[in-house]
Amino acid sequence: MTGDDPDAGLAERRGLDEAVVYQPAEDSGLLAEAAVSEAHGRVLEVGTGSGWVAQQIAEERGLDVVGSDLNPHAARQARDRGVEGVVADLLTPFRADAFDTVCFNPPYLPTDPDNEWDDWMEHALSGGESGRELIEPFLDDAGRVLAPGGVVLLLVSSLTGYDEVLALAEDAGFAADPVVEESFPFETLTVLALRRE
Repeated sequence: MTGDDPDAGLAERRGLDEAVVYQPAEDSGLLAEAAVSEAHGRVLEVGTGSGWVAQQIAEERGLDVVGSDLNPHAARQARDRGVEGVVADLLTPFRADAFDTVCFNPPYLPTDPDNEWDDWMEHALSGGESGRELIEPFLDDAGRVLAPGGVVLLLVSSLTGYDEVLALAEDAGFAADPVVEESFPFETLTVLALRRE
């Protein structure tokens, strides 16, 4: 591996305890910024990872926040940050109208299925071939758990197809407005506020 390999750092850390949970990065900061600005009521952060975003919302806004993740190590790290961390597959276990704000920084990197690792970090990063493998089922179910007047804050990468995600949101009955956006050398990240039309 050379220093030019963007995956070298991740590959070197695979298998270490701290590498099995997604840690705060630029996308996390952008979602936290949007959530501190827009979140209200009872909040759910889907795919909470380390729980850092959920912790920012709880501390900055004083809101009741639940952090969910498929990865049990992530739920534990969220609890270590003082966040109610639960193991959940997207929105499946949550009741209807349970949350006023739902935040999600989905795994969005388009990944060739032949090159996927079957580990927790891969689950945190890979969005399948399109980058939208988890965005689609999330949007299909988000309206169910969202209370009237609620908002979904969804982080979208240009790598996943911004217009395609907007179309999915519209198909799911949401109007979308960008809250914050930042460009990086290889992608543009946008947090969309989705509200029922």
